[in-house]
Amino acid sequence: MQVSIKRVYESPSPDDGRRVLVDRLWPRGVSKEKARLDAWARDIAPSHELRRWYHADPARWEEFRERYLAELKGAGEALRSLARLAGEGRLTLVTASRNEPNHAAVLKECLERLTQA
Repeated sequence: MQVSIKRVYESPSPDDGRRVLVDRLWPRGVSKEKARLDAWARDIAPSHELRRWYHADPARWEEFRERYLAELKGAGEALRSLARLAGEGRLTLVTASRNEPNHAAVLKECLERLTQA
């Protein structure tokens, strides 16, 4: 299993494998054609409240990570679907977030744990 993270503003590459947008909101200024996504998993993204809370102060990373992992426990089928895609080959989690680390890093960690189990 190979899971990578890429910003939606970067050019797609054949090496990306399946590309899944993992943001709740569509990225500004990006057309569907330019994004070249295989899926949009908006329900797997952090809640609006958690996203706003973290973006107000990125120093809250550790607490954000824990809160997002708790949200992911309730993601059920959306998370299992991504894990299946990851098990089929290369998966690129696409996000508009500039912050590093960001929710995609937590999601990648979670997917890696699921596919190793």
